[in-house]
Amino acid sequence: MTQDDTKTIAILSRVTTATITTILLKKGLRNVWLRGARPLKPGQPRIVGRAFTLRFVPAREDLATPASWASPRSTRAAIEAMPEGCIAVVDALGVTDAGIFGDILCARMAKRGVKALVTDGAVRDVAGILSTGLPVWCQGVASPPSVAGLTFVNWQEPIACGGVAVFPDDLIVVDDDGAVLIPAALVDEVAKLGAEQEALEAWIMQEVQAGAALPGLYPINDENKARYEAAKKAD
Repeated sequence: MTQDDTKTIAILSRVTTATITTILLKKGLRNVWLRGARPLKPGQPRIVGRAFTLRFVPAREDLATPASWASPRSTRAAIEAMPEGCIAVVDALGVTDAGIFGDILCARMAKRGVKALVTDGAVRDVAGILSTGLPVWCQGVASPPSVAGLTFVNWQEPIACGGVAVFPDDLIVVDDDGAVLIPAALVDEVAKLGAEQEALEAWIMQEVQAGAALPGLYPINDENKARYEAAKKAD
């Protein structure tokens, strides 16, 4: 991770996914929220990291077997290629009756410094996963293994997760509202705009709590914008 990445991630860790989706909407990007990726455990911290992608396709009986777990092209091999600080983003086709990862794989990811697992599918061994401390966003839990419904094919290539196109090194932000993608080329701009928007909305919230009416305040008009700017200078 570069020094610039560290700074940007620190900024975005204070920006909600709700704010990020609004910023991206203003830039014409509507499809950035990964459907089905919900926090496995409520109250997980907001996490920001570069996407490390993994892709499954529908199960094919000659390929989706327990023996495939020892293949050079397996989820096990993919985990060993994950860099510290990444977020694993897994295209599981929305399949919820087969768990893509269990406690042992999640424990290894945690040991390697992976920040989180995000998928539109399900996980298994949920009690064990929670004990690893690896934050997970998924669509649910299932007892059957991945090969009961999916075939793993590759990592670090473009995927579709939750209906969103995810490329390696796009930035992922996850919080209680779900998982949002920031295209790699827009990360710095979104970080700057996000920090500004969070500061503005904090001021607006103070005004609302003091009894101010919403018209002219949210969205903010020129008069209130001038008051906000004056308040910033006073701080």
